[in-house]
Amino acid sequence: MAIPARYFRSAIFGALVLTSLPGWAEPRLQLANVIDAAIEYDPWLRQSAQIQEALLEESIAEGALPDPRLTLGAANLPVDTFDTGQEAMTQATVGLIQRIPRGDSLQLSRDRKEELAGEQPFQRENRRARVVETVTRLWLDVWEAQQSIGLIEDNRDLFEQLSDVAEAGYITATMISRQQDVVRGTLELTRLDDRLTDLRLKLQSSQEALGEWIGSKNASLEVTETVPPELLTALRDGWSETSADALIRHPLIRSTDQQIKARAIDVDLAREAYKPEWTVSAQYGYRDRAPGGQDRADLFSVGIGFDLPLFTGNLQDRKLNASAARLEAEKTERVLQLRVIQARARSALARVKRLDDRIGIYQQFLLPQMEEQAEAALTAYNNDDGDFAEAVRARIDDLNAKIELIGMTAERARNFASFRYLTSGSSEVPSLSQTRYQD
Repeated sequence: MAIPARYFRSAIFGALVLTSLPGWAEPRLQLANVIDAAIEYDPWLRQSAQIQEALLEESIAEGALPDPRLTLGAANLPVDTFDTGQEAMTQATVGLIQRIPRGDSLQLSRDRKEELAGEQPFQRENRRARVVETVTRLWLDVWEAQQSIGLIEDNRDLFEQLSDVAEAGYITATMISRQQDVVRGTLELTRLDDRLTDLRLKLQSSQEALGEWIGSKNASLEVTETVPPELLTALRDGWSETSADALIRHPLIRSTDQQIKARAIDVDLAREAYKPEWTVSAQYGYRDRAPGGQDRADLFSVGIGFDLPLFTGNLQDRKLNASAARLEAEKTERVLQLRVIQARARSALARVKRLDDRIGIYQQFLLPQMEEQAEAALTAYNNDDGDFAEAVRARIDDLNAKIELIGMTAERARNFASFRYLTSGSSEVPSLSQTRYQD
């Protein structure tokens, strides 16, 4: 039995066209629509936008002068009588004190918050790319199980016919059928039923996982029968997008770049600690009349103050060293991230190429040969010139090869989805609908 052309007509080297029937006629889920729903439904993106807004608000607050301090008091009260007019220096005072932070620390604190806020758009871009990869993998899990179930169900009738033929030949003795042939036919049907049960379990699990991402409680989600062409794009030789120069555009790397900028400002802030912090104060003192009734002049005082960062060995120096170490650690983290992304991208690309080779062998040679062998074994058995077990084994091998081709096609698409995420900053790698979601 030939593999249905609808499964693999466009597997790797041909162009695929997505099913686009109206919703009432074709309720199956297209991958692009699932991705749109998952991105729209993802609360993490809203959380990130809220964090960015909070950081921008905090940046304005960080750049503002601290509030002045108001002081109220009574100075130089005579403790023998507490008479405010007894002594000339007795005053009721009101004053203001304004603290002026060190050097450019206000502007630097504001810049630091703005850099942290600037990280969030890259985090959201990376999150959307990760959602696309995750949802694509889940969609492909559903597709693989769904296609495998359909293929086994299509072939089950043939195995039933083989079992019936063996049983009829054994009963009527019109063919060279033995009791073990009847048992073998029943056994293979039982094995097919067991495989269907296992595949339906995997299908249900994948459907539940996919439904969680798109906010659907429908436990019987079905996907389209074709894989989007973007996931089956034929690869050209020498993809430049796996180079380090290309991968620095990845949103995860750009997010780390924002962290590095913030750490660099931390170093500048630590250097500002060597500068004095200033205070400006003004005070007005009211004096009561003298005991003789004479007026006394009120007093006004003004002054400045600053600290003296003289002993910096255990404070400023340590904080500066710590900030510089954190900056270098962040730079090292960027190098590690770049290495991991580059290695994973090259690994995914290598797997895609090897799967392309295997799929080509299956489509061009292995499947036609197995189909021919299965037909020959069945014809020989029908002509009383072959063994029933050989005919059944040939059909099982043919079915297994077709199911394995489904699995390889899904795995090829999964690896290309991973490759697309790892090169998501590239303009050369085909992408799906996440490109419509930009900040």
